[in-house]
Amino acid sequence: MKLSKFVVLGVGNILELDDGVAVYATAYLENNYLFEPNIEIINGGVEGINLLNLFLENDHILILDAIDIDDAPCSIYHIPSSEISGYGINSGGAHEVGVIQCLDILELMGKPLPQSSVLGIIPKTVEIGIGLTPEIKNVFSTYIDNVIKILEKNSIGVIKKENIIELETIIENFKNPARE
Repeated sequence: MKLSKFVVLGVGNILELDDGVAVYATAYLENNYLFEPNIEIINGGVEGINLLNLFLENDHILILDAIDIDDAPCSIYHIPSSEISGYGINSGGAHEVGVIQCLDILELMGKPLPQSSVLGIIPKTVEIGIGLTPEIKNVFSTYIDNVIKILEKNSIGVIKKENIIELETIIENFKNPARE
């Protein structure tokens, strides 16, 4: 059964520096904004193909991810999911392969594809480490602004909370979950 709720799905690996940008973005959105109507914000991490039910059960999904496109680091792209195979997204980690496989499986099953798109950012560095490079931190607010614009275009009201949890605190909370 399809739900009509709008879903923001962040995928990425926080153990590989900038590859985790979308995971941090989902935590940032969840902690700092209210949405009307309410939306679901999901940290999909590196779940990949395990997210299939999410694609089966929802009509509209915005996928946040670090993407591999031949362009300058920190460049931001908004790509309809129907076009992602041509943008190098499939060459990344297991989470990208899984998201693409989810869409392919739906098609093979004869199920309708959800209206979905990827808001991707080109990472500066993908290597072992927790956090974000200074370059990605510098454009993080622009990335979040792009998410908000997409939500507003989809008739979702976005209200910024008074007490903002900064990006650095979000990252620290992932490093030391007991601090939350």
